[in-house]
Amino acid sequence: MTDAPTPQDWTNAGFSTRAIHAGQEPDAATGAVVTPIFQVSTYKQDGVGGLRGGYEYSRSGNPTRTALEEALAAVEGGARGFAFSSGLAAEDTLLRAVLRPGDHVVVPNDAYGGTYRLVARVFGPWGIEHTPVDLTDLDAVAGAIEHGRTKVVWVETPTNPLLGVSDIAALAALARAAGALLVVDNTFATPYLQQPLALGADVVVHSTTKYIGGHSDVVGGALVVGDGAQLPVGLEGPTGTTLLTDAVAFHQNSSGAVAGPFDAWLTLRGLKTLAVRMGRHCSNALTVATFLRDHPAVDQVIYPGLEDHPGHATAARQMSGFGGMVSFRVGSKEKALDVCARTHVFTLAESLGGIESLIEHPAHMTHASVAGSALEVPDDLVRLSVGIEDVADLVADLGQALA
Repeated sequence: MTDAPTPQDWTNAGFSTRAIHAGQEPDAATGAVVTPIFQVSTYKQDGVGGLRGGYEYSRSGNPTRTALEEALAAVEGGARGFAFSSGLAAEDTLLRAVLRPGDHVVVPNDAYGGTYRLVARVFGPWGIEHTPVDLTDLDAVAGAIEHGRTKVVWVETPTNPLLGVSDIAALAALARAAGALLVVDNTFATPYLQQPLALGADVVVHSTTKYIGGHSDVVGGALVVGDGAQLPVGLEGPTGTTLLTDAVAFHQNSSGAVAGPFDAWLTLRGLKTLAVRMGRHCSNALTVATFLRDHPAVDQVIYPGLEDHPGHATAARQMSGFGGMVSFRVGSKEKALDVCARTHVFTLAESLGGIESLIEHPAHMTHASVAGSALEVPDDLVRLSVGIEDVADLVADLGQALA
C-alpha cells in the first residue's frame, strides 16, 4: 500500500480551483474524486486516545464537514472555517464566543430580521445592548461605538432587503481603533464577489443556505475567521488564549449546532459551481433592474449595479460584481402584494440565492420580526432573488405582473 499523497497547497490558485479542490483531495482509501459522505457518529480508536485523523465523534469533527470548512476558508482567504446547521446557528455561536453581559454591539439599521431578533430578543435579556445605525454614515458609526463596551460592529453589505452598501475597510479601521471586532455578513455578495477579510474584517458570516449551497435544497451556515484574529480587547477565551479561532472552535463543539455530513456534502457541491452561477445571477439581475427602472408602475429600484444607487461607487470598488438581489417599490402595500401574487416564473417564497428566481414581500415575510422597530422596512417593497433562468422569461414575467 502506498502512502497517502501530501495535500496540495491551493493558496495561490484561482477562485474556482480553490472551490473545487481545497480540502478535497481524492479519498485515500478508494481514490474517490468527490469527498464521500461520512454518515457516521463515532470512530474506532487505535487504543485510548489513538485517533485516526483526529476524529473521535462527529459533533467534534467529521471528514465531510472538514472538507467544507477547509474549502470555505480557502475561498474567503481565512485562517479557518466553521460549518453550522444554519446561518443563525453560526451567528449565535460567534456572539456567544465574543460577548459577555454588559457588552455592546453596533448593528445595521436595515439588518436581516433574523439577525436583529437574535441580538435584540435573545442576547438582549442576557445583558447585551445594541445600537442600530446607518453603516454608510461613518460619522454615525463612530458616534455609536462605545469605547470599552462595543465588542462587535456587525456589517451586512449589501444589506437585506434594502441593499445598502458599506465601506468595509473604513468600518474595519473604526472597529479596530475601539478594540472591537468587525463581522461581515457576506451572504449576499458571496466570496466570489467580495473578500471582506482582505479588506480588514475579522470574521465573515454566511448563510450557506443561500448562494453557496445555491440549489434551495440545504440549510446551513458558516464562519470564516481571519488569520491572526484576536478576541475583543480585554477578553480571554475559554481555552486560555485570545485567538478567535480557538474561541469559536470551543463554542462550536460545546454548543453543537454543527452541519451534518449530508448537509455539508450538499453545500460543498454547491460551492464548486458558485463562480459560474454568480456570473449569471449578476447579469440577469442587472437586466431585471434596468427593466424595472424604466417601468411606469415602479417608483424606485434598488440595485447596487445601477449608477444612481448611493453605494454604487463603493460596491464597484470592493466587489467584482453587483450580485443577484434586486428590490423595488411600487407605492403601496396593496400593489406590492398584488405583484407578488401574479408572478409565474418568480416563485413566491422566502430565502434567496438559489438557481430559481424568488419574489417576496419583506414586511410580511422575512422581516416581519422587525415590524415596529427601528429596522422596519417599507410595506410597498418587493424583494427579488434573481435566478439563472433565461432572462427574457424573467422580464416578461415581471412585465405581466406589473401590468
